[in-house]
Amino acid sequence: MNMRKALDISCYLVVGPENTLGRPVRDIVKEAVKAGFTCVQIRSKVASARELIEECRKAAEVIKEMGKSDSIVLLVDDRLDVALACRDMGIKVDGIHVGQSDIPPEICRKLLGPDAIVGLSAPTSQLIDYAAHYDTKYIDYFGAGPLHETASKPESGLLADGTRITRTFDELAELHRVSPVPIVVGGGVKSKDLPDLKKTGVGGFFCISAVAGAEKPYEAAREMVSLWKNCK
Repeated sequence: MNMRKALDISCYLVVGPENTLGRPVRDIVKEAVKAGFTCVQIRSKVASARELIEECRKAAEVIKEMGKSDSIVLLVDDRLDVALACRDMGIKVDGIHVGQSDIPPEICRKLLGPDAIVGLSAPTSQLIDYAAHYDTKYIDYFGAGPLHETASKPESGLLADGTRITRTFDELAELHRVSPVPIVVGGGVKSKDLPDLKKTGVGGFFCISAVAGAEKPYEAAREMVSLWKNCK
């Protein structure tokens, strides 16, 4: 199945073993998907390639057990090698999300094929101009942010000179206006942000700690899904 047609970035979970307060990643994935999250990205800056492959396998299994393999997209952050290995091992990973310093999107598209999903983090500096002029033929969506400073991604919004940028809702509305592909916004996103974020017109939000670090992940995820779906 071409999962690009099923891609829904409205409620997007990013999670790795360092984000779960010691709980299994697959358990957090299960709770989020059960609550209505539409996209899952496995991300870790500390796990080995083999550990990431195993986390992808477990996440893919739990999504399959829930009967949602044809509707919930599973992505890997950064690691093209892990995405390719998963595919070779029969693990249903649907694509990759890369940043500005990672493997270029056109290489990801070439190696993963035309049906894979490729997401790209737009650069913190010159965000709107970049999105307006970037050739998006190899990607499916932009990731943007941060909305707030966040401990889960301390590098987010940090420029080379040490300046830290966060995004306003007005900037995100303009980004949505000029971008030829959907936008998913993250960086410290909490439930209270979702009404204003929805008004910008962006395609969705992504979060790490708001769900993976919550005492009750299902309840936290359910609140966010409900708010996003019911905001005008």
